[in-house]
Amino acid sequence: MTHIDLNSDLGEGFGRWVLADDEALLSIVTSANVACGFHAGDAMIMRRVCETAVERGVAIGAQVSYRDLAGFGRRFIDVPSEELTNDIIYQIGALDAFARLAGSRVSYVKPHGALYNAIVHHEAQAAAVVEAVCAYDPRLPVLGLPGSAWLRRAAEAGLTAVAECFADRAYTPEGTLVPRREPGAVLHDPVKVAERCARMALGQPIEAIDGSPLTVRAQSICVHGDSPGAVAMARRVRDTLDAGGVQVAAFGEGNRWN
Repeated sequence: MTHIDLNSDLGEGFGRWVLADDEALLSIVTSANVACGFHAGDAMIMRRVCETAVERGVAIGAQVSYRDLAGFGRRFIDVPSEELTNDIIYQIGALDAFARLAGSRVSYVKPHGALYNAIVHHEAQAAAVVEAVCAYDPRLPVLGLPGSAWLRRAAEAGLTAVAECFADRAYTPEGTLVPRREPGAVLHDPVKVAERCARMALGQPIEAIDGSPLTVRAQSICVHGDSPGAVAMARRVRDTLDAGGVQVAAFGEGNRWN
């Protein structure tokens, strides 16, 4: 049977500001990428999301980022390697405290936003994030884009590298994400997105932004929680995968189907 993980970025509010319907999404996804306070999230939100994730049997992942609340972590920052490493350790530790209070623990790490995109090619920053995970807990799997410097360096360091694909993002012919500022970068049709996810889960080609066929090899699908109709789209993706005979389950320790 084909298996796939379904992850989503959650806990991305701040104070009274609410971004996504975390409650609803935690009934759909199998892994929660929880904001750790640097691009979004705060102590109240982190604790609440961790508690709900444990209640629903959802894996808790640390979604680490640049220190960029004002820009939601979507601006590149030229951080010295040592500083970036310590910032990542700080974020994992903060979320892990709340995960443990809820009866679980952080079970993987996924970079967010500009950091995620930077370490596809930025060797120094990729190495700094890898160093942080190795220092905190080398048993933690890491989630990222196939073919990225981040996943390559993680694997070289002995970490479990988990490739992911994106439900609602367009791809270039080279397999990278089309920048959000470009037309057609974000997909909005739930039916087409769900069908596309089923194809990716089954190892079948999808259409790149230029119309060429592209096969994306991944063990996890990211469904964004901060777009209009996100919950309905995530539910459609989950239902389509279930109906297509794809088993949706979290990756990680105790469930190493990859």
